[in-house]
Amino acid sequence: MSSFAKPPNASPSSQHTRRTPWRVGVVAGGIAALMVAGTMVTANAQAAAGCRVTYAVPSQWPGGFTANVNVTNLGDPINGWNLAWTFPSGQRVTQAWNATVTSSGSQVTATNMSYNGTIGTNATVSFGFNGSWTGSNTAPTSFTLNGVACTGNVGPTTTPTPSVSPTVSPTASPSVSPTVTPPPGNRMEMVAAMQPGWNLGNTLDAIPDETAWGNPLTTREMLRHIRSQGYNSIRLPITWSNHHGPAPDYTIDPTWLNRIREVVDWSLAEGLYVMVNLHHDSWQWINTYPTDRTNVTNRYRALWSQLATTFRSHSPKLVFESINEPQFAGTSGDAESDQLLHELNLAFVRLVRQSGGNNATRLLVLPTLHTSGEQARMDALMTTFDELDDPNLVATIHFYGWWPFSVNIAGGTRYDSNVEQDIVGTFDRAYNTFVSRDIPVIIGEWALLSYDYTRPGIIQRGELLKFFEAVGHHARTRKLTTMLWDAGSFLHRPELRWRDQGIYEMMKASLTTRSATASSDQIYVPRTGGITSRSLTLNLNGASFRSLWHGNTQLSSGTDYTVSGNTLTLTQAAITRLVGNRAAGVNATIEARFSQGVPWQISIISYDPPTQAAATGTTSGFTIPTQFRGDQLATMEAKYADGSPAGPANWTPYKEFWTHFRPDYSANTMLLTPEFFAEVNDGAVTLTFHFWSGTQLTYRLTKSGSSVTGSPA
Repeated sequence: MSSFAKPPNASPSSQHTRRTPWRVGVVAGGIAALMVAGTMVTANAQAAAGCRVTYAVPSQWPGGFTANVNVTNLGDPINGWNLAWTFPSGQRVTQAWNATVTSSGSQVTATNMSYNGTIGTNATVSFGFNGSWTGSNTAPTSFTLNGVACTGNVGPTTTPTPSVSPTVSPTASPSVSPTVTPPPGNRMEMVAAMQPGWNLGNTLDAIPDETAWGNPLTTREMLRHIRSQGYNSIRLPITWSNHHGPAPDYTIDPTWLNRIREVVDWSLAEGLYVMVNLHHDSWQWINTYPTDRTNVTNRYRALWSQLATTFRSHSPKLVFESINEPQFAGTSGDAESDQLLHELNLAFVRLVRQSGGNNATRLLVLPTLHTSGEQARMDALMTTFDELDDPNLVATIHFYGWWPFSVNIAGGTRYDSNVEQDIVGTFDRAYNTFVSRDIPVIIGEWALLSYDYTRPGIIQRGELLKFFEAVGHHARTRKLTTMLWDAGSFLHRPELRWRDQGIYEMMKASLTTRSATASSDQIYVPRTGGITSRSLTLNLNGASFRSLWHGNTQLSSGTDYTVSGNTLTLTQAAITRLVGNRAAGVNATIEARFSQGVPWQISIISYDPPTQAAATGTTSGFTIPTQFRGDQLATMEAKYADGSPAGPANWTPYKEFWTHFRPDYSANTMLLTPEFFAEVNDGAVTLTFHFWSGTQLTYRLTKSGSSVTGSPA
């Protein structure tokens, strides 16, 4: 998905600016493999000892590299180990997996984890790390295991003397896959540790390149900022279709692959779990699988084979997701599509597992068809889990809320029982189908479809806050991990700040507690006439009301407000003081504070009823002069003379905000779009504009071909 609403099989918006792809210089990933031999001392002087170490560098780039280390015990079993070496060129370890690595200058020591401390005779233990280098990246030539140098032979049963000199025997081949892989971790615990997550949306998935859809190049500073804001995982949506060669090899462009590896490595180094996938490939070519199985299968397997090989030795905190929002063209229905997805998911899991290394136990994420939260789609995915019987698989769905509310159509302007039940029903199904069976679920994308900072007003802010609060609560109580879809509407990436700090604070609080809300975050006061007291209903969500504040001033209970049960009433005197000279718009913002969660802000707004004027124009875009006068638009109805719905979505009179009508508060206009008129019959149409103050304006149109005239009723 992206920050704009589109059907699953639609292409991205044509309005995205195309820019020259970014390229980074990369040193070709050579392989350095050294076998170092020596004897090993154990606590028992009579124990036979000996080991072999293989150090390999499967990938290297300017300033960084990945190394794999295999330690084979040639002597009697040992329990507890540490491997030490000295970097000859001053390299540094930046991140390690399957071992705890410490450094003192150029001297490095790797110590076993709890699960791989025992090495039997002729058994191999493996670990890996990412490192940094300057000048050169010369491989170390000697290692000591438990304090004794190695020779690659079994030494005498007595303690060897320190005078034994190591010998070096370079090899020309990379290290083989480890013969002993770490036992699988607890997938429920690992996915829980990923909460919360964040999507680097409309970036590496952008077509044709990283900045084509308006986002800046990803930097390590940005990833560090995401981590500092409390996010524990990052999903990297990646589109590969423009970045690989032709059949039969489908070789991934090395520049692109190295860029992906760079972002992955930065993310891991910042302590984030990372999830990578095939993203818009789903609708670009994977969807032709029903009629082109051979080519799609070969391409799919070729891409995942290369990715599995590239990241085989990466940290277990790297997670693979098979396909984003899978869909198939030309099937007989969802049941057939479920079976096709089952085939691809099976191929994905088996291919990755056979690639060895850390991929043998890496978390693999499998989606439902369309990443839908419907019960039938979850049941179909469950059959895949049953067949694979793999303890390191994770289920994923996406969640964008109750559709009428998510895009503001059919009168879906408020967070109501329909929106609440949609959250509860979806999350309950995910829990009962998967989590109750110890299969973790990642909500790989979530937000509201039409929430976009470039299109203000589609979702009213207070109603949006209620949705974010509820999603966090219901996901947390059902042990679901959520990953926010952010294509630039939440984090302002160039300045590393939240576009709306209050939204971020609400989401953050929902990870640990509930926040109280209210029936509205707005109180509209007419600019003229008498002022009366006003009341709001509090949604306490388990909290208790504490106080009311205006800036740094605490309002007085009884004088400025009263609270009776869950009703907050502002007195006439308080509202009179807060609206001041009653200038149109927001005159004051007060804050209700509670025993838990974030405060609830309430805007005190002065307004006059909006007005509109007559206009003439065409169906290519009809503009109604509108004086908003401090008010804000909620929605618009369109009806023919007989009362039936007019325009698109003719099952409802309420049209889709922004897609069919758009307010422009700075220009004092209301635009009716070509998309609206494309499905309007010639003749009279009555429009009703609903404003958040409660004001309604009626406007009558007459359409004749491409000509439109209109005037207030």
